[in-house]
Amino acid sequence: MAERPIIIKKKSGHGGHHGGAWKVAYADFVTAMMALFIVLWLMNADPKVQEAVSAFFNNPSGPGKLKGTAAAGLGNAIELPKEDMAKLGEKIRQALLSAPVFKNLKDNVEITVTSDGLRIELLESETGMFFESGRPVPTPGGTALITRLAEELGKLPNNLLLEGHTDSKPFSGDGSYSNWELSADRANSARKLMQAHGVRPEQVVQVRGYADRQLRHPDDPVSASNRRITVIVQYLSAPPEMEAADRAEEEAKAAAENGGEKGGEKASEKAGEKGGEKAAEKSVSKAAEKAPEKGEAAKPAESTKKPEPKPSPSKK
Repeated sequence: MAERPIIIKKKSGHGGHHGGAWKVAYADFVTAMMALFIVLWLMNADPKVQEAVSAFFNNPSGPGKLKGTAAAGLGNAIELPKEDMAKLGEKIRQALLSAPVFKNLKDNVEITVTSDGLRIELLESETGMFFESGRPVPTPGGTALITRLAEELGKLPNNLLLEGHTDSKPFSGDGSYSNWELSADRANSARKLMQAHGVRPEQVVQVRGYADRQLRHPDDPVSASNRRITVIVQYLSAPPEMEAADRAEEEAKAAAENGGEKGGEKASEKAGEKGGEKAAEKSVSKAAEKAPEKGEAAKPAESTKKPEPKPSPSKK
């Protein structure tokens, strides 16, 4: 009897593990979407941001002008050109508006662009707006405003100067503590507060105390607005006015030097030409004068000269 063949049927199903090929495709999709959103962001970004990003990808080591700053992770720390100081001042004013106390202090904050940089002045009132009267201790409102200001200034690569000023009202006491100490202590208190809230230690280059030597209102030396704290955001390079003045001064000096040299050369050439012409004229005139005199003198000499008698032949 013949044996029956054994047939084994395998059932195919959709269960089980399908492998990791889908992960690769999904990763490619996410990468493409990320690239798309980066391109869309750059298209609407500020031109300075676009230029900085382009410079970084062209040369990540950053030896060019648009290199990174020490303010890593502190936001958009792109260097602002000096002509944009007015825009920076308006940006800081808008940032200070977010502080709840700024509505009550906005009349005591003045932001101006000067030859030194962007000057931010916190003007005191009779009751003590930013610092307690006669003390270097900030008020709650002054602390909140200086903190908000430090958060914005810490994003910049510019150096800062802090100045303290007082009025001419003297301190009562033995004279061991005067307006000099008060102005310096208030500026230093502002420095400590700002460095605790975003300003880098190396960003502050000077802290000055002027007492009452630079009054805001010289005609009213005891005015409360003479008491103030000044924060100066320095230019990254010389301001336009100073550059133009320096350039004009250098051009004037160069023109004066070139003009002097050329004038001296021309004068010497003209003097030489004129001297030569005059010398030639004089020599010609003298020669012409002497020539007839010599001719006239020669003629009488020839006429007065007697011929020597010829010796007679001797007879032998």
